[in-house]
Amino acid sequence: MSRLSKMRIIALAILCGGCAQHPGVVEQQASDNLLREDLFPAYMLKPVESGQEIFALTPQAQSFVENTQSKAKNQREKIRQLIEQIFDHAALGVTYRGTANTNASATFENSVANCLSLSIMTYAMARHAGLSPQFYQVDIPEYWTRREGVNLLNGHINLRISPARAHNDLIFAEAFADVDFDPQDMRAGFSRHPISKQRVIAMFYNNKGADALLANSYSDAYRYFRAAVTTEPSFSQGWVNLGVLYRRLGENRSALASYHKALEYNPRHLTAWENLAILYKATGRAAEGDEILAKLDRERNANPFYHMMLGEEALARKLPRQALRHFQEAVRRDRYQHEIYHGLAKAYLALGNDVKAQKFLARARKLAIGDDIKTRYESKLLALRSL
Repeated sequence: MSRLSKMRIIALAILCGGCAQHPGVVEQQASDNLLREDLFPAYMLKPVESGQEIFALTPQAQSFVENTQSKAKNQREKIRQLIEQIFDHAALGVTYRGTANTNASATFENSVANCLSLSIMTYAMARHAGLSPQFYQVDIPEYWTRREGVNLLNGHINLRISPARAHNDLIFAEAFADVDFDPQDMRAGFSRHPISKQRVIAMFYNNKGADALLANSYSDAYRYFRAAVTTEPSFSQGWVNLGVLYRRLGENRSALASYHKALEYNPRHLTAWENLAILYKATGRAAEGDEILAKLDRERNANPFYHMMLGEEALARKLPRQALRHFQEAVRRDRYQHEIYHGLAKAYLALGNDVKAQKFLARARKLAIGDDIKTRYESKLLALRSL
């Protein structure tokens, strides 16, 4: 049996991932089961945020931007001053939290934000400053975090801010700045591609829908997933999550149609294949499901974060020896990711080996980028030593 057979992964945030060969053939499906308003009669009671609301800035945020531009003498200085002040503002008051899915105004006012919400705020500020921002999706390997007992597949975006220009301007050399709110080394060195503002709005809705799904607020989840796929029909992550929602309600035909729609737009979407395989296994098509899962297992084998995910899954199932093997496999593939050493520390702690737990926790602290992460590891180390 494949190691993935007990898992269900929600496609949270922006996903990337590919493979040399996709693990199966998509069946042709009718689209009449894709949007099921009949299952969620309350979904229309509250509207989702409009694109304008997502990118709107409060008067205070607008003043913040205008103050950054007051002493700038040219386009290069305008960009530099804006970015420096945004990072100063973030350093003084904003804590990075993956679950903080907020619009531009709330991100400026609140004390927490994630990569997507910070990028949305920065885009809006750059536009208010008269600059030209462009979103990019970073093609990182599959990377999971665990929340509410569910493995969440994460992705990453950043943006480039350039001087304002008309579409027909010829630019031979220009000042620009790339802005990235996640300092982790795992993001560095990967290619990226430009994405539209419309795609980012769909990502925002997708994140909000995933939050609602984890909270078992199914009408809210449907409202946001529906908004994601109607805003950007080719947004395959939204179709995957819509399928997961249908699956939770036992609407297997609609779930099947949603996974197929995701694969129609992106035949290399591994999470869509995985959820399709799980659905097959639950509906009397175990052989087909196992074949897909086996191919996924082989394709993901070189990814250290895949083994890290399996380790976290084993810990959640109270199988620390199995978890230890997975984390050891992960570190053999990448010796420079602090999250993997944190996993090793948790496995050894579950096995009662405090000495090795402290050793690997110290290694995680050393490799971590960012004072807040280092501080969390230091607190864990102090707690261990006190025992």
